[in-house]
Amino acid sequence: MDVTPLIPAGRQIIEDYGPGGFRVSGVVFGGPVLVLPERSLDWDVASFGELTERSFDPVTMAEPRPELLLLGSGPRIQLLPSRLRQAIRAHGVVIEVMDTGAACRTYNVLLGEGRRVGAALLPG
Repeated sequence: MDVTPLIPAGRQIIEDYGPGGFRVSGVVFGGPVLVLPERSLDWDVASFGELTERSFDPVTMAEPRPELLLLGSGPRIQLLPSRLRQAIRAHGVVIEVMDTGAACRTYNVLLGEGRRVGAALLPG
């Protein structure tokens, strides 16, 4: 039995992740990455502790904008400051923080369900 979610053509699928980076729809990213249903791009952040509202501009300014953003915080879950969570929410995007592995898996499942989901991923 195939349990792979049925993903519509042209959607970005997270195929692999690890301490060195990610492979998304056949493209290797050697560091943090932003994954939206239609495209993926290098994410110019150094660490979880250095995240600012501007770090999320490519997501909050995307059209169409994801309704949910999964933030992969590295090898373990971390707490996102409430001011940052609220600033992103003001753009209509709910953000959920989880470890990076969980964020990758959850992204693929939600994408397969047809959700407008994005992932902001730090290696880990």
